[in-house]
Amino acid sequence: MNRLAQTALLFLLGATLLHAGTTDLYLRYVKEGLRPLVLMAGAVLITTAAATLWYDRRSAHAHDHHHREPRVSWLLTLPVLALILVAPPALGSYSAAHTGTALTKPLGFPALPTGDAPLRLAVADYAGRAIYDDGRSLRDRELKITGFITLDRTGTPYLVRMGLNCCAADAQPVKIALTGDIPPVLRPDTWLEVTGRYTPRRTKDPVNNGPIPYLQVATARPVPTPHDPYDETWNA
Repeated sequence: MNRLAQTALLFLLGATLLHAGTTDLYLRYVKEGLRPLVLMAGAVLITTAAATLWYDRRSAHAHDHHHREPRVSWLLTLPVLALILVAPPALGSYSAAHTGTALTKPLGFPALPTGDAPLRLAVADYAGRAIYDDGRSLRDRELKITGFITLDRTGTPYLVRMGLNCCAADAQPVKIALTGDIPPVLRPDTWLEVTGRYTPRRTKDPVNNGPIPYLQVATARPVPTPHDPYDETWNA
C-alpha cells in the first residue's frame, strides 16, 4: 500500500471520528465525557493526512516521477466507510444475559432529594443502595428507574443498564430483578420506565452469583431508547 492510499485512509478515519463526535454516534463506542478527545483525534488525523499529501506533492515535483498505487489497497477503506454508513447498536439484552452483574460496593451514598415526588434513580444507584445500604435511603419512597429488559433462561425479567469504564469494549451490566405488577409480555431490549418501591428481597445472578436486588413494580411503561444508552453514573 503506497503513501497516497495511506493518506486517504487517514483522512477517511479522521472524517469518521469527526462525524461520530459531532453526532451521537460516538456514544456507541465511548463514554460521553470523551467527546472532546474523539473530536481532537479526528482533527489530528485529517491534519496529518493533509500534511502528508502536501509533502508527497512537493517530493513528486522535485523528483519528477510517480508511483502507481495497487488498486487492491483501496479495499482497506471499506471498514472505515462502514463505520460512517452503518451505526452499530448499543449493547443490549444478549450481552446482559451472558454477563454477570458488575455491581460493586460504592465508597458512600450521597443524600437523596427529599419530597413526595417520585425519586428518579439510575439502575446502579438503586442496586448499590439496596444491596450495600440495605435500602435505608429507599424505604417508603416511590422510585422511578429506566432501563432495558433482559430475561434469564427461566424467563425471569431484569431491568438492566450497561455501564462503561471507558468504552463499549469494557461494558458490563448492572441488573435489578422485577416483581409485582409486571407487564404480562416483556420483550428483551424493550426500554421501560418503571415506578415502584424498594423491597428487601434479593437473588443471585445465574451467570456469576453476583447480588441482584428486587424492585416491587407498581407501573411500567415503554420509553424510547435514551440519548445515552449506557449508564453514565455507573462506576465499577
